[in-house]
Amino acid sequence: MDVSFADRAIHLPESDTLVLADLHLGRGTSADVELPLPDGDLPPRIAALCDRFSPATVVLAGDVLHAFSHVPTAAREAFREVEAVVEDAGARLVVTPGNHDAMLDGIWDGPTPTAFPAGETTVLHGHEPPEREAERYVVGHDHPKITIEGDDWPCYLLGEDVYRGADVLVLPAFTRLASGVAVNGGHGRGPLERSPLITDIDRFRPVVRDEDADETLEFPPLGAFRELL
Repeated sequence: MDVSFADRAIHLPESDTLVLADLHLGRGTSADVELPLPDGDLPPRIAALCDRFSPATVVLAGDVLHAFSHVPTAAREAFREVEAVVEDAGARLVVTPGNHDAMLDGIWDGPTPTAFPAGETTVLHGHEPPEREAERYVVGHDHPKITIEGDDWPCYLLGEDVYRGADVLVLPAFTRLASGVAVNGGHGRGPLERSPLITDIDRFRPVVRDEDADETLEFPPLGAFRELL
């Protein structure tokens, strides 16, 4: 797969598309966060990604919002900033809704396809099976991370020929407030495998992006690698 990894997001050069998932705007003000934090770091991080890749399209692959029943003021303001960032970058903004996005129409009246075709790749949230066949799928939803010597690293998961003959790339949560689900927590079907596109976690390879070192680390499939983590 021709893809660039950066700050929990990816860029697909074939379609000049920047993809990120699971912003969970408003998560920092919810009752289940011990130390509430604002969503203020998200717009500048997206701006930095737009500066780096100059994408034609920015796709938010679901769970833009966190709360199911209301949209906090801070979440509205953060989303307006995201819109402004994408517009200033000269890109088109698209949202493929996730299971947390019941209130999305309260902040966004732009395109909300269930899945977005980006060349040979289909982008969707990943909480439901895709309706169209594709050569590869890019999804969010599961917030993967790996734990190495006590340190947690948000990670991508890349599986080749793992879903109806297609490749699947799972993105980490873009928000830093999501604790993540460890992919090295055990064998077989575990808590990470909530997405119907993940049918055999052992066939997926973790990919870790170290922004400080400016390097991308790709590991063997989990079935062979998990015991070493």
